[in-house]
Amino acid sequence: MKQYTTKNIEGKLLLIATILASGMAFLDGTVVNIAIPTLQNKLNASLSEIQWVINGYALMLCSLILIAGSLGDRFGRKRIFMYGIGLFIFSSFLCSISTSITELAFFRALQGIGGAMMVPGSLSIIDSSFKKDFRGRAIGIWSGFAGGVAALGPFLGGYLVQYFNWPSIFYINIPLGIIALILAYKYIPESRNLESTKIDLIGSILIFLSLLGLTYGLISGSDLGWSNPFILVSLTLGLILFITFIFWQTREKEPLVPLSIFKSPLVTGANLATLFLYFALSGVVFFLVLNLQQIQGYTPLEAGFATLPSILLITFLSGYGGTLADKIGPRFPMIVGPFIVSIGMFLLTLVGLNVNYFTQILPGLILFGLGMSIVIAPLTKSALAVDEKYSGAASGVNNAVARIAGLFAVALLGAIALSLFENSLKTQILNSSLNINTKQIILSQANKLGGINIPKNLNMENKMIAKEIIDRSFINSYKWAMGINAALAFLSSVISFFTINNRKR
Repeated sequence: MKQYTTKNIEGKLLLIATILASGMAFLDGTVVNIAIPTLQNKLNASLSEIQWVINGYALMLCSLILIAGSLGDRFGRKRIFMYGIGLFIFSSFLCSISTSITELAFFRALQGIGGAMMVPGSLSIIDSSFKKDFRGRAIGIWSGFAGGVAALGPFLGGYLVQYFNWPSIFYINIPLGIIALILAYKYIPESRNLESTKIDLIGSILIFLSLLGLTYGLISGSDLGWSNPFILVSLTLGLILFITFIFWQTREKEPLVPLSIFKSPLVTGANLATLFLYFALSGVVFFLVLNLQQIQGYTPLEAGFATLPSILLITFLSGYGGTLADKIGPRFPMIVGPFIVSIGMFLLTLVGLNVNYFTQILPGLILFGLGMSIVIAPLTKSALAVDEKYSGAASGVNNAVARIAGLFAVALLGAIALSLFENSLKTQILNSSLNINTKQIILSQANKLGGINIPKNLNMENKMIAKEIIDRSFINSYKWAMGINAALAFLSSVISFFTINNRKR
């Protein structure tokens, strides 16, 4: 099979196709995150319902991304990649015409299936199509510019939500997808693993049901109560099915996850580092957007601009991060990058009420973006340090780990933050001077977090009292969430210190 460099035109056009496809999946995440407060208000949704809009997509993406990598290895990486783009375009249109939060969550799950077929295909196509000495730079360019497409999300999504309402955010994917389809058809060579003969359907079902059980339990536990039989059964079955999945992978001749790839400390360390780093990444984005719009009073467009610096740093510096890792090896970037990210996240824990963006938010976002730009390329390349015939599966595993991290970040941190918020809100509201009826109205909306609607018939003084109590309760839970994220990013750096070593030439 012909292999490219990053210097010839065919290689560049191939990269553009993979960047646009992956960028759509990343763009969708940033756009929907910016729209969360608007969706909550327009569709009268609770926090758990909003979590399903985020996690319906993430659940399908991370549970099916493994089998999608294997499908690409067997039936052709280009073919599965193009099918995924087509499905993503169609489901984006369906999202735009949704009339309820339930419909939107369902069509977002359909988007997740398309995304699962696109994202691992992008990486495995790059891994099998570029010469070895150019793969690090190609992955860095892919990471940076796929993030660059996503960088349009906060600004473009904020603008569309503010001036054209939330359905318009899903139209962005249609022109990008069509261009990616044309370039993929013309410039991506077909490749497959000729030794692949079987698809692990049982493994796919086990991992899907496991993640569904765990996600449902974590998201719904706050609403139904952690002692509710449905929640206990859901969490228990999810855990049992996950253990069963691991056991099945050891017995299956052609497993969904070839466990042999984890014999390499480089691959194991890279995936563990990915798990904790991307958990922190997803948690920061989710709660920062809520804070900016619901507490600090930013419009969707202003919130988009506010989050842009870190994404731009990732976009324009990740390619250099990949080149650096090619020269000096992955160890140093993978230790230093997450450490810088953790410092940036720690600075974001200091955010209170009525903050100054340039002194209290921007420094943390700059360090966050700088650290991610250093670590993304070597992290991804290390996770793909396997025999070429396993490149699709390895890509699927690493992407699944990243998406599972995001899935549990929204579910688990959401549960922790909501519990802290409800306790703080109840204590402050009951001790306030507000009348009993107002107290009950506010407490009945506690599951909306910072999106609580204050009764309009209150006088200005009481509105200010209620608003301050809600805001302080939110900030208390926000600080805890950001602190957990900072700790996990630091843990990613520690894992890299003990597991990542530069390969000898």
